[in-house]
Amino acid sequence: MNEWILFAIAAVVGFAVAFGLGYVVIPYLHKLHFGQTILDIGPSWHKNKQGTPTMGGVLFIFGTAAALIVSLLTDFFSKGDIIAGNSASPDTVKAKFWSGIAMALCFGMIGFLDDYIKVKRKENKGLSIKQKTALEIIVMCAYLASLRMAGATYIYFPFFGNVELKFFFWIFGAVCIYCTVNAVNFTDGIDGLCGSVTETFAVSALIIALLRGYFGTSLLCAAMFGSIAGYLIWNWHPAKVFMGDVGSLFLGGIVVAVSYSIDMPWIIILSGIIYVIEFLSDVIQIVYFKATHGKRLFKMAPIHHHFEKCGWSEKKIVYIFTAINALGGLAAVLLTYFGQPK
Repeated sequence: MNEWILFAIAAVVGFAVAFGLGYVVIPYLHKLHFGQTILDIGPSWHKNKQGTPTMGGVLFIFGTAAALIVSLLTDFFSKGDIIAGNSASPDTVKAKFWSGIAMALCFGMIGFLDDYIKVKRKENKGLSIKQKTALEIIVMCAYLASLRMAGATYIYFPFFGNVELKFFFWIFGAVCIYCTVNAVNFTDGIDGLCGSVTETFAVSALIIALLRGYFGTSLLCAAMFGSIAGYLIWNWHPAKVFMGDVGSLFLGGIVVAVSYSIDMPWIIILSGIIYVIEFLSDVIQIVYFKATHGKRLFKMAPIHHHFEKCGWSEKKIVYIFTAINALGGLAAVLLTYFGQPK
């Protein structure tokens, strides 16, 4: 079956499921009193968000899952094999695809546990940093081991081709996965921001995957795009639901999975530039605070809160940050296109 038809099916099913589930899940979260607790150190106007249901990330998680199931079944019954595509190493491609999805789901489960503890305690403290980090390390080590067993210990650079990482594969992978997953989590701070930024990542990654011949990864991006779009209808300012850590950690896992599936995990620096900026702003704030014994470089970190305290509205921040990430994604697409071997 034509790949574009499958992409359309994935996007439409993902959107319909994520949006439709909002009518069921959001009232149910209200009934369970699974509301967000707002920290006193945040912007004062965020207090009116107190009690807004969290864990809304289940909308796009189920949406993505449903979209993949429907589109892959459609592909199977039409005697296609979109995940393998035209690859000379279909087993490696399939291993990266499925292990990436499994990793994202595991990160989502960690987020779910963190969210559940928060809502039960009625405070913004879930898993401790040590507990969350330990669980994340287990997941990322399992994922990297699966890539190692599949022989995918290389990354692709435009103009140069594949570069074998050897032992550095583990070091690079650990830093890349841990920083990316938590950077996406940091980006989830105001209504619609993380979802909107991730939509631009999905579009650029879909195109790059097509250029690289990874049609299964493009299908995953289409499913992700449609599902997040359905969720954003509920999360747009003023938000009726927040994604919670279950959603942001899942998205972080998917961003990593997609980037590794196209052999270009470094591409996150461009196509996920807002994630990088958010993460670095938090790190810089901490280092500066300790180095100056209490002074702050930003009014608040991550940086979207700094702009809030400068008087920017939430919608303005979302529009500008999403546009910046879209430009980064465009740069990534152009680099991939012009860097293809002749």
